[in-house]
Amino acid sequence: MQASKRFRSSGMGDRFFYQPVQGIDPCCLPQSPTFDSNQGAHLSVQNLHERYSTLESSSANGRYAVCISPSTVILSSSESPMSQLEKSPSSITDDINDFNHKLRELETVMMEPDSDIIENTCHNLTNAEMENLRQILDLISRKDLKQVLVLCARAVSDNDPLMAQWLMDEVRQMVSVSGEPIQRLGAYMLEGLVARLASSGSSIYKSLRCKEPESSELLSYMHILYEVCPYFKFGYMSANGAIAEAMKDENRVHIIDFQIAQGSQWITLIQAFASRPGGPPLIRITGIDDSTSAYARGGGLGIVGKRLTKLATQFNVPFEFHAASLPGSDDDLEILLKPGEAVAVNFAFMLHHMPDESVTTENHRDRLLRLVKSLSPKVVTLVEQESNTNTAAFVPRFLETLDYYTAMFESIDVTLPRDRKERINVEQHCLARDVVNIIACEGAERVERHELLGKWRSRFRMAGFSPYPLSSVVNSTIKTLLESYSDRYRLEEKDEALYLGWMNRDLVASCAWK
Repeated sequence: MQASKRFRSSGMGDRFFYQPVQGIDPCCLPQSPTFDSNQGAHLSVQNLHERYSTLESSSANGRYAVCISPSTVILSSSESPMSQLEKSPSSITDDINDFNHKLRELETVMMEPDSDIIENTCHNLTNAEMENLRQILDLISRKDLKQVLVLCARAVSDNDPLMAQWLMDEVRQMVSVSGEPIQRLGAYMLEGLVARLASSGSSIYKSLRCKEPESSELLSYMHILYEVCPYFKFGYMSANGAIAEAMKDENRVHIIDFQIAQGSQWITLIQAFASRPGGPPLIRITGIDDSTSAYARGGGLGIVGKRLTKLATQFNVPFEFHAASLPGSDDDLEILLKPGEAVAVNFAFMLHHMPDESVTTENHRDRLLRLVKSLSPKVVTLVEQESNTNTAAFVPRFLETLDYYTAMFESIDVTLPRDRKERINVEQHCLARDVVNIIACEGAERVERHELLGKWRSRFRMAGFSPYPLSSVVNSTIKTLLESYSDRYRLEEKDEALYLGWMNRDLVASCAWK
């Protein structure tokens, strides 16, 4: 409480929260980098390709269809892997056609009241198998997309490609990138399942046939997402509040941002320091880039540096900008520092991209935290998606992704009409690839590896950090922000952290450490 009062009296007040600045382009959460791989050989079945369309709009019918990997392998679950791969495309197609024909027969007879017909047609099935099929057909007839997606994921996990392919065909009839939130999300989750079944996860970004937008278009989509959802503003505001509080008496401030994107987070913090009683400190920002942000801005971090320098000049704030690479050792970080600087480190939507001990024995995730601790920073801010997709097995990971992104797509639905092409582009280019990566990829190729805040706490404590309290001034400012969006957003403070959620689902968590 005393810290809050001192902070309020500093004159910086609410200035570090999001405010549009003329001539500055805010940007949303940086996306994961693009990975290309030529590994893996996959048998192509052309007539199966034609069942699926790309995510691009069709000028012929005005509809939007599903984007599917170009290589889909259908294998018989009763044969060895070698015999499966030796089969010709025509024989594989025959297997599928025969399987689908029998399933259609089953669908027909199960709708008949004559139990003798069912018994004669399905005499090879056990009672349990019959009941299972009845339940599946009931879900399909009711178009229960969420449950059919889950069944499809279980079939993929159980290495049952025939059942998976049948369910994928049914899902394809239910999804639409211009439909309800679950229909839109389902289109992208179907893409991930198809890629996983085809074992094309390692080349998923290449196999996606969605047209890559121009850099200026991608930047505009990222900006739209930043504006229509409060998630990224929430993260930036809460982190900036902790940094402003920790640095209120410092004359030389050095902020190391491990994924600076377009630098939008620092616009309002520079403004806040400009109004500090006694004058602003010297602010030096070291920014570390990522490939997607660089592509979106159309150049290197020099663009960000010039933009922030211009802003700081307008507000008479002494300012320096330095571009750096991701550090590989203690020495790489130490050379960034200057004597007399108070250091703040910012991890906004970044750490989940670092592989941990489940991916490599080098455990870059914990190693980076130890490197940062060696700098003796006054404050370290963490903002991450509140989701558990790192070490979870495939089916639980699929369920978690379905639940998490359903909430996110529902929140977008409140702001952007379903028939707006901008919304389709935002979801396709800013969210869909993350979804597909979580579902289709494994090992080093799966770069979207989120953890719950409880796990992050354990990592920070093991690295030697202790919690740093967030400012109550920030909390009230964020509450005011959320009022301009929807009353279904909720803000909760617990265990020295802030959680932003949609209805009953936490989506983003923010905390600070020292």
